[in-house]
Amino acid sequence: MSYSESIPPSSGQTLSAKDRRWSEIKKYWYLVTLIVPAVLIASVYMAMSTGSGQWLWTLAVIFWVVIPVVDYIFEEDPFNPTPEQEAELQQHTGYYKGILYIATALQWVALASMTYVVVAGEWSWFNLIGALLSTGALHAIGLTMSHELGHKLNDKGQVLAAQICSACSGYAHFNIEHNKGHHKDVATPEDPASSRMGESLYQFALRELPGAAKRGWTLEAERLKRQHRSVFSPRNELLQTSLITLIAYAAMTYLIGWAALPFLLISAAYGWFQLTMANYIEHYGLLRQTLPNGRFERCQPHHSWNNNFKASNLLTLHLQRHSDHHAHPTRAYQLLRDYADAPQLPQGYPAMMGLAMIPSAWRRIMDHRVVAWAGGDMNKVNIDPTQRDAVFARYHQPATTTPTAVAA
Repeated sequence: MSYSESIPPSSGQTLSAKDRRWSEIKKYWYLVTLIVPAVLIASVYMAMSTGSGQWLWTLAVIFWVVIPVVDYIFEEDPFNPTPEQEAELQQHTGYYKGILYIATALQWVALASMTYVVVAGEWSWFNLIGALLSTGALHAIGLTMSHELGHKLNDKGQVLAAQICSACSGYAHFNIEHNKGHHKDVATPEDPASSRMGESLYQFALRELPGAAKRGWTLEAERLKRQHRSVFSPRNELLQTSLITLIAYAAMTYLIGWAALPFLLISAAYGWFQLTMANYIEHYGLLRQTLPNGRFERCQPHHSWNNNFKASNLLTLHLQRHSDHHAHPTRAYQLLRDYADAPQLPQGYPAMMGLAMIPSAWRRIMDHRVVAWAGGDMNKVNIDPTQRDAVFARYHQPATTTPTAVAA
């Protein structure tokens, strides 16, 4: 059965009364997307009102501490929509899009608010770090929203909102590179946004950040060339998004003061790094096999790491149901389904991103999962070339089975 034809095993399962109740109220929990920028706005207000810079840490603490704890307490989301429930959810598309449109506007309000407070106040270096980390978390969620919006290529409103969202953190090439590059080359050595076994997060960042930017520019230049337009045409979507960032950052710098500019740039760069952390954990070590004709096999559910914890899935707009996303890139976030037999991460994205920052801990937790996924055959794994000999010497045990799902 091909990836596009496969059906999540848990789809249409019988739910307990508690789980049915969750499926009924889940639509309201997506409002957490609005709460993220609202929390940042409230925290900067409290910091200015009380004079306590510790409030500037609020969103960072929620992202890195509270969400993993809530995941641990409330565990996994049992709800996969049946075809009938999907039809009902699609009738309320405006509600789910509306959440993202409002959150996009709030992202900019939150960024401007935090920038003003950072410049206007007298904060310790410790609390300035908190401001940067909180703003980086804001950008991470913003890029998640941009990712969701940017896949809806037949909806001009959502595509425009995606550009505005990406512009907030100055990541202009994201939607172009992700849609046309990553989704084509995912889980292959050709993809700068697919991490390799043995490659640390920091090594990956040095490859992924410039590689993705270069691929985004190249893809857009090729698109414009096919239309017989200059790469510097006003139709260049990368330049359009960059112009939004330039105008907005210049306006904030003019109105707030020159000290706003370094804060805007550093917090944006940290937001990029948080996206890189997400990319790092999504396909670590997973490899599409090469067919006799020299092409890579089609992307399958077992080429993405998944997680189904409630809190982090709501926060990331179901991005952790990553196999279904790659199967159906245009599927709206509220419709994404869990593949119970797909490779599973032991924790949600925030916890795994934190783990990835400690390379030895990450490898201790994840390498044996990759080995199990490949059935011990390291020829089936996407390995960092500099680590290939060491990985083979330690793990290689040829098997005749195809890669299998890995339980959390």
